[in-house]
Amino acid sequence: MNKSDLIDAMAADAGISKAAAKAALDSLTTNVTSTLKKGGKVALVGWGTWSVSERAARTGRNPQTGKEIKIAAKNVVKFKAGAGLSDSVN
Repeated sequence: MNKSDLIDAMAADAGISKAAAKAALDSLTTNVTSTLKKGGKVALVGWGTWSVSERAARTGRNPQTGKEIKIAAKNVVKFKAGAGLSDSVN
């Protein structure tokens, strides 16, 4: 399912226009992104939690040449599925 398919499904399920569904989806992604940028976390009980964690700098290896390279530290987004979501797919 891509973004357009999701917008169509949201509009059909909620009985709203596709424009309203797109606005709602865009609002969700914008608010989740801005919260994670600030270092916060977003939890939807029963569905899952997004959080940010730091990945330390490390030394890697170029697979083609075998030469060591330095990989910079960075923040990564993590998603942990909630019990409701996990149960529904099993």
